[in-house]
Amino acid sequence: MKLITVAAAIILNEQQQLLVVRKKNTAFFMQVGGKLEANELPEATMLREIQEEIGCEAQIEQFVGRFETLAANEPDYQLVSYVYYVELNQIPHIDAEIAEMKWIDLDDAETQLAPLTREVAIPWVKKYLAEAVV
Repeated sequence: MKLITVAAAIILNEQQQLLVVRKKNTAFFMQVGGKLEANELPEATMLREIQEEIGCEAQIEQFVGRFETLAANEPDYQLVSYVYYVELNQIPHIDAEIAEMKWIDLDDAETQLAPLTREVAIPWVKKYLAEAVV
């Protein structure tokens, strides 16, 4: 199986909703993020992609982990994702190759979500928020 390596952001708003984006000509909503460039650290990729895709400066709050899931838009590809919880310094807006952006509730059943969002990001946020309340 072919691999794609990406850095992906978990971004929450004050209502504890998750920011997801849909790239042009694709069906799935996913985390902001993208492929690592040659010799680029995942952290640098993450911050660059946030700037390119939603026009924001951001800071990384926490490294969530390295995960493997199926790629959403490339059949027969395995996705290796370095996932970060990040805080935005501005209000996000659509930029670059993004067709649509929205905040979803963690129990959203309507939106077609990428495997990484469904299997990693949402479960992590639910656990994170449950622990934050304690």
